[in-house]
Amino acid sequence: MTKREGLPSLTEPNATAEPSAGGKPAAAGLSGIALVVVLTGYALSIVDASIVNVALTPISDDLHGGPAALELVVSGYGLTYALGLVLGGRLGDAFGRRRLYAYGLAAFTLTSALCGLAPTIEFLVGARLLQGAAAAMLVPQVLATIQASTEGAARARAIGMYGVTAALGMVVGQILGGLLVSLDVGGIGWRSVFAINVPIGVAALLAVRRVPATRADTKPGFDPAGTVLFGLTMVCVLAVVVAGPDLGWPLWLWSLLVVAAAGALALVRTESGLEARGGSPLLSPSVLSRPGTRRGLAAVVPFSAGFGAFLFVYALLAQGHFGFDGLASGAVLTPFAVGFFAVAMFTPKIAAALGGRIVTLGAGVQGLGLVELALVIRLGWPHPSLPLVLLGIALFGVGAALIGPTLFRMVLADVPPAQAGMGSGVLVTSQQMATALGATIGGTLYVSLADWLSTSAAAVLVLAVLTCLSVIVLVISLKLPDPR
Repeated sequence: MTKREGLPSLTEPNATAEPSAGGKPAAAGLSGIALVVVLTGYALSIVDASIVNVALTPISDDLHGGPAALELVVSGYGLTYALGLVLGGRLGDAFGRRRLYAYGLAAFTLTSALCGLAPTIEFLVGARLLQGAAAAMLVPQVLATIQASTEGAARARAIGMYGVTAALGMVVGQILGGLLVSLDVGGIGWRSVFAINVPIGVAALLAVRRVPATRADTKPGFDPAGTVLFGLTMVCVLAVVVAGPDLGWPLWLWSLLVVAAAGALALVRTESGLEARGGSPLLSPSVLSRPGTRRGLAAVVPFSAGFGAFLFVYALLAQGHFGFDGLASGAVLTPFAVGFFAVAMFTPKIAAALGGRIVTLGAGVQGLGLVELALVIRLGWPHPSLPLVLLGIALFGVGAALIGPTLFRMVLADVPPAQAGMGSGVLVTSQQMATALGATIGGTLYVSLADWLSTSAAAVLVLAVLTCLSVIVLVISLKLPDPR
C-alpha cells in the first residue's frame, strides 16, 4: 500500500489528492505527461551508459587520459549506478518516489554539466562516478511510480514504454554520440555528449510536479548490515566483470567470486533473520521469494545477459570486420529498434491473448533470429547478405520486445506497492548486472575464439551460445504465471 507524499515548494501547489486507505491505485494516476517525464530521466541514464563510447578518442586527445582512465570514464558510471539501485529504490519507498526522482534528476543534470566542463581526466572520472550515483537515485523511482500509480491495461502500456525506452536507449546512445562528435555542435567537441543532458534534464525537472507522489505508508527502517553485505557482494562481482578483460583474468581476481558468494549467503541469512524479527530488510526475502517475482527474475538474467552480449559482440564485429564507425554501426541496428518499438506497442494485447506464453513466443522468435544470423554469417562469409543480416537483427528485436516488458510486469506484479521501490531496484540491478556480465563474457569469448579460429567461426559460436540462453528463457517461461 502506498500513500501520497508531499514535496517542498516545488510541488506543493499541485499535490495530488491522497487515496483512501486500502484503495486500489487509480489507472489515471499516471498521466501521459507524467509518464514522459519519468521516462525522460530513465532514457538519459540509459543513453549515458553508451553515448560516451564513441567520444573516448577525442577525450583522450584533449585531456591526455591513458587507457586505464578512459576505462574508468566508461565503467565508473556503471559501477556506482549498479551499486546504488537497490538503496535508491528503498529511499524512494521511505521518503517519496517523486522526491527522490526529482533529487536524482537534478543531481544527474548537474553532474552531466560537470562532465562537460571537466578540465582534467581525473575530474571527468570523478564526475562520472557521481553521475552514476545520481542515476541510481532516479531510475528505481520510474518503475516504482508506475507500479504504485497504475493498474491493468494502463500499467501494461506504461511498462511497455519503459521496455522500449530501455532497449532503444542503448541504440540511440551509440548513434547520438557519433552524431554529436561528428557535427562538433557549438565547437565544443566531445563535451556535447554530456552537455545535451542539461536542457533535457532541466525541462523534465520543470514538469516533475505532474508526476504522482507516492511512498510507503510506513517508513521502512534502515538496514546497515544488509546494506554493507549487499555492497560487498556487488563490489566483488563488479570488480570481476569490469577488471577481468583488462587484467587477463588472474587467479586472485576469481577469488573475489568466493568472497561474493560468502557475502550473498550472509546477506540471505541476515535479511531472513531481520524480517523474521519484524524488521525492515533492505531486500525482503518474503517478497523476492514469491513465484512470479522469483521466476521472472530467473528469466530476466539469461535474457539480459544475451541482450548485452549480442549488442557488444555485434559492435566488435561491425567495427572490426566490416569497418563501420560508431555512427554507422549504430545505424545498422535500426531494424532492431523498429522491430522492438512496433511490437512493444502491441505487447499488452498479445499478452492478454497468450498469457505467460508470450515470453515463450518471444524466446522462440529471438532464437530464430540468432540461428538465422549464424547461418547467414557461416554461409555468406566474408560478405554475408546485408538484408539477411538486418532480418536477423529485426527478429532479435521483435523477440526482445515480447520478452522484456512482459518479464518486468511479472516481476513487479507480486511486489506490494509499499515495496515497489525495493522491487524496482532489485529488478534493474539484476538487469544491469546480467547485461554487463553478458557483454564481458560474450566479448571475451568472441575475441578469444577469433584469435584461435576465425572471425566467422567465433561469431557463429557466440551466436550459438546466445541461442542457448534463449532456450533457457523459453524453458523458464513454461512455468511463468500470466502477466498482470
